[in-house]
Amino acid sequence: MTTENFHTIPQPDEMDIREKEDAMGAYLMMFAALGAGLPLPILNLIAAIVYYYINKGKSLFVRFHSLQSLLSQLPTSILNAVAVFWGARIVFFDYAFTDVFKGYLWLVGIANLIYIIFSIIGAVKARKGEMYYFLFFGRVSYQSVFKKEETDAKKTVNQPPKM
Repeated sequence: MTTENFHTIPQPDEMDIREKEDAMGAYLMMFAALGAGLPLPILNLIAAIVYYYINKGKSLFVRFHSLQSLLSQLPTSILNAVAVFWGARIVFFDYAFTDVFKGYLWLVGIANLIYIIFSIIGAVKARKGEMYYFLFFGRVSYQSVFKKEETDAKKTVNQPPKM
């Protein structure tokens, strides 16, 4: 990964407050959607997708944080959805409340706690105008957002007719 294939990363003093707040909002969106959609774990994922598509054209900084927030929600949303549907089967269809389900709930709780901690750190860093890279998702988001496209490097230059 060479730096000439990527756009320059904006520095905190180059951004205005609005841009920093929009980047922070990508992480805070999860908390609002989590409160509203606790029984429906997919709701916060839908909110993150909507937030990403609304804000992806604003700046690379906002787009990076929105994409990182969206991608990092995928595993926890899937874990939460499985827990809700598994729990619904136990409650409504008299399935056994097994030790496997208890262990899975512990796993989901720990995954959510880790996600919340990283989201708070990401929100604070974004508000300060700093880049913060989540494990795996930060690298994927950076490469997706800051990578220069081939059309940027090979611009067409109009020439006069050859004589």
